Amino acid sequence: MKYLLCFSHLSWNFVYQRPQHLLTRFSKEYQVFYIEEPKIGDSDTYKVNIQNGICIVELLVTTQDETTNGRIINLIDKLLEEYNIEDYICWYYTPMALQFTDKLSPKKIIYDSMDELSAFRFAPPQLLQFEDELFKKADIVFTGGHSLYQAKKNRHHNIHAIPSSIDKAHFGKARTILQEPYDQKSIGFPRLGFFGVVDERFDIELLREVSAKRTEWQFIIIGPVVKIHPDDLPKAENIHYLGPKSYAELPMYIAYWDIALILFALNESTEFISPTKTPEYLAAGKAVISTAIKDVVQPYGNAGLVHIIDGSESFVTAAEAIFTNPDKDHWLRTVDHFLEDESWDQTFNRMNVLINEVKVVNIKKQINHV
Repeated sequence: MKYLLCFSHLSWNFVYQRPQHLLTRFSKEYQVFYIEEPKIGDSDTYKVNIQNGICIVELLVTTQDETTNGRIINLIDKLLEEYNIEDYICWYYTPMALQFTDKLSPKKIIYDSMDELSAFRFAPPQLLQFEDELFKKADIVFTGGHSLYQAKKNRHHNIHAIPSSIDKAHFGKARTILQEPYDQKSIGFPRLGFFGVVDERFDIELLREVSAKRTEWQFIIIGPVVKIHPDDLPKAENIHYLGPKSYAELPMYIAYWDIALILFALNESTEFISPTKTPEYLAAGKAVISTAIKDVVQPYGNAGLVHIIDGSESFVTAAEAIFTNPDKDHWLRTVDHFLEDESWDQTFNRMNVLINEVKVVNIKKQINHV
């Protein structure tokens, strides 16, 4: 049995995104342990919850002080002993996990850098230091988009841009689905919708401005609100915050939108993001309006698949053009052609090949050394 220990800053059940898509596929070749960021609990312990073949590990410690990392190390040692984990690789989504995994002896170390975490609000000040260390230790590094790859490509000898992909069949349901969720049914049309985490990346002012300019348009926001106070969000009769929804539910909501939105502010926390929702919206058959996020502009904006805007005026112009577009069928055929080679299965296969090549290289080095 081969094991994969993934150390992540994200709770498995928070939002279904890149880690879930990839690791559920890697679970066909490895027993995957998804180890979440440690939390405060009543005792030093860990809990293992199995979902779809993934062992989700919740680490709990009583206090956070100078002894915490040592106690977390002990918990991980116990986990490895209980499940008889010997032949394993380590997969990192957060460099901060090096604080309590430095003494592990994995066969390989993988760093999947899906975001520039150091630019996020409340990022630990020592994160960059640990990332430097992780770059030194990692056998292979992946980035979640091309702009992040350009920023990091000179920091590792074996680094690859692996943009997030799509489950076309899942989001394609939005094109034919007939069932509409109860909490969206009463909202009028036209509808402009966003799904995702609402945090410091979300363009609050843009939403405030366009909702005021076009009070007859209905803005639907789906997702958890984190790291910003809900009172800071714009409030209006045509803005509807429906809260978090499961991954399975998303196509039912998108099906009844007229336009899908990528409402990200242009700031340091969004400089290198590659929003997974871009191809997901397109797979659902929805026209997309986005701010000028680099990894949306190229390739989607430049290919004419997404309307790129720079403020509320251009937003309104783009939306009105979409509403009056006489040839949506041609646009949709172009979208489908563009996305035909994109899938999480293909992304997994590419990453798996690259990871397996690391092993081959190491064997050759050992043979040469001998």
